[in-house]
Amino acid sequence: MGANIANEVAEEKFCESTIGAKNKEHGFWLKKLFETDYFRIVVVDDIATVELCGAMKNVVACGAGFVDGLGYGDNTKAAVIRLGLMEMIRFTQMFYEGTKIETFLESCGVADLITTCFGGRNRKVCEAFVTSGKSITQLEKEMLNGQKLQGPETAHDLLKMLSTKGLTEKFPLFAAVHRICNGELPANSFIDQLKIHPEHSSQSTA
Repeated sequence: MGANIANEVAEEKFCESTIGAKNKEHGFWLKKLFETDYFRIVVVDDIATVELCGAMKNVVACGAGFVDGLGYGDNTKAAVIRLGLMEMIRFTQMFYEGTKIETFLESCGVADLITTCFGGRNRKVCEAFVTSGKSITQLEKEMLNGQKLQGPETAHDLLKMLSTKGLTEKFPLFAAVHRICNGELPANSFIDQLKIHPEHSSQSTA
């Protein structure tokens, strides 16, 4: 997992990737098999975090697409990326014991998140969702040849897990992406949902 856009890897442009392996010896076998001087690999044993980052980044990228479609700038997108990363960390820590915060600093974490929020299909389709007024399903047919977009489906799964524990309000970005993609909220309400983020309200003004 990592910030590994396929055509850039094929062009041998320098990048990093992360292998998650419970047995680090097995991970190092894979590292030896795939690593080159331009494709550098780090092996970690925090498998759950590596896999969850690969899924949750797509939800945050949908939020980045909404921001682009609504015409906000880089400051707003940076805020979405930061808040999204905080929700990714919080979710993983709540549901999976043994999560290591440093894993989020590997390529599978923050690096892949940044790349996906500035490119990738989730960002592009969700930008078009805002600007075209078409449904996600229709855009999947037009832009992805009918393939399913990962972000909305992952957001649905995340909200299902969170709602069973009454934790939805602690994850307003994940919740907003799910509800906007579902048509429960208008896309132009996305930023309003972030203005009440617990990351802000937890800060004392005293």
